[in-house]
Amino acid sequence: MSTLKASIERLATQSDHGSEARNTFLEFRDQFSQGKTRTAEKIEGRWVVNAWVKQGILLGFRLGALADMTAGLSFIDKDTFPARHFTVADRVRVVPGGSSARVGAYVAPSVICMPPMFINVGAYVDEGTMVDSHALVGSCAQIGKRVHLSAAAQVGGVLEPVNAAPVIIEDDVLVGGNCGIFEGTLVRARAVLGAGTILTRSTPLYDLVKGEIYRATADAPLEVQENAVVVPGSRAVKKEKGPRNWNVSLYTPVIVKYRDEKTDAGIELEDWLR
Repeated sequence: MSTLKASIERLATQSDHGSEARNTFLEFRDQFSQGKTRTAEKIEGRWVVNAWVKQGILLGFRLGALADMTAGLSFIDKDTFPARHFTVADRVRVVPGGSSARVGAYVAPSVICMPPMFINVGAYVDEGTMVDSHALVGSCAQIGKRVHLSAAAQVGGVLEPVNAAPVIIEDDVLVGGNCGIFEGTLVRARAVLGAGTILTRSTPLYDLVKGEIYRATADAPLEVQENAVVVPGSRAVKKEKGPRNWNVSLYTPVIVKYRDEKTDAGIELEDWLR
């Protein structure tokens, strides 16, 4: 892997590429599709970004030429990132109806893809996860085991800058319908995001249970605590720039409780759905 890393880093700085570059990229892409290479990985409890992996993805776009990928519907895209074709041996259940994943995205055995959904290049989707209808897993996003991305959930992607942290969702998280998770937000294991929750670097997260306010910093993303149950809320605007009777408030996510047996019973997914 160190040799592949060195080759990608070298090729990323060059403007002229020959057959060596494409062959190196295709080897890199295969490693990615098999889950052997990731844009971010957890080392000793801390998530670390692999910038060279993003360099490899961007190299693929530079090397790619437009190609006709028509298969029933018309698709014209970079030939280095065609749509993935799953087989029974992959043990990924893709329900008919317009779902797709790009080559270069890792989709683990036992993942369920409900139509229509999309998984972009560089993403890592681990075992037992359900990607529901109209859900998006953006480029380089890291999705843990047994996560449920509900209908219309949007997990933002990031390729540039190469050292920027992707969105990370750890194991056993429930992401409610119409949620948006962006800008490198880290959602710790077993958290529950209520429908319509939006998480970005600029949105503070209010913890009503612990009396804390969590914010992103220059060195760290917004982080949702393990087992936290988050719902959409609002906070009053204290700096009045308009009439006093406007009573303006701003959106903010709020932790209203931490998971308990009642929460688990309410969000449990039946085994037969998987």
